[in-house]
Amino acid sequence: MSSSQHPVALALERRVGGATRLLATVMALPLVDGLFPALILAGAVDGPLGILEVGLLVFGGSATVAVILADMDGGPRKQVPAILGVGAVLLVVAAIEAALAPTLASVLNLDIFQRFAAVVILAVAARTASARIGELLPRPAVIVVLGLLASLDVSNAELVVSTDLGLVARGTAAAGVGVLFALAVSLSGPAIRSMVDLDRFRFGS
Repeated sequence: MSSSQHPVALALERRVGGATRLLATVMALPLVDGLFPALILAGAVDGPLGILEVGLLVFGGSATVAVILADMDGGPRKQVPAILGVGAVLLVVAAIEAALAPTLASVLNLDIFQRFAAVVILAVAARTASARIGELLPRPAVIVVLGLLASLDVSNAELVVSTDLGLVARGTAAAGVGVLFALAVSLSGPAIRSMVDLDRFRFGS
């Protein structure tokens, strides 16, 4: 049960059905809503800095921190196995999506799509920095959908599985950074809880 008494936190946990499922939902959302493959196509994980950025902002971020600190019961000994379980699934799906990203590239004008991807990164960063700012911005998934519509070009559509193991490895590494970040938050949780108002951190009120 969530240690937060904020009504939004309690409603979210009831809707999803448990803290571990809530963590899985939060961390896997970029894989489901198209954000992660969009960033792969935009070259966001082409270098070490990009891998860190995507891992921390997309798979980590304030939502992951809040779920671990406010919603997951027990200390690190109980939380770490749950995080590792979520992380294992996350890594596999991230690798698959990275391998299939070229299929998406075959139906898009990447020059246009990359501009939308840049806006997505800014939106994710803004939502991470402030919940109130995030409320004023469109959701990253909405930006991704608009980018897909604006750049759609099916004339060269084909099913392609990437044989670029480096691309797959970099995509998987980005997800791995998010998992390591979640583990670090869990291990340092007692110290963080003593210094942070979790409801204010999570919801801005």
